[in-house]
Amino acid sequence: MLAAFSITPVGVGEDVGREVAEAVRVIRESGLPNRTAASFTEIEGEWDEVFGVIKKATDAVMAVSSRCSIVIKADIRPGRTDTLTAKVESVERYLTEQNAI
Repeated sequence: MLAAFSITPVGVGEDVGREVAEAVRVIRESGLPNRTAASFTEIEGEWDEVFGVIKKATDAVMAVSSRCSIVIKADIRPGRTDTLTAKVESVERYLTEQNAI
């Protein structure tokens, strides 16, 4: 499973970097393949592992905020691994081929 998600603290002001860092710390310590960007974090693993990490990351934000909003998008493809990088590599390959024409 590949999941893209964001956990946004609510009611802590405009700068939420400190609160989000608590979630990212939990995600990185999980050992699962992950990548954090400006608005979402992607994580790859088995269903229970991924949602367990999302729960722990949410708990970490709730420890420093009284409310949060969560958005989750999941791509479930049994038997597939390394989709975190493979999907991006596929797009880059097509872009390179298009430029070669």
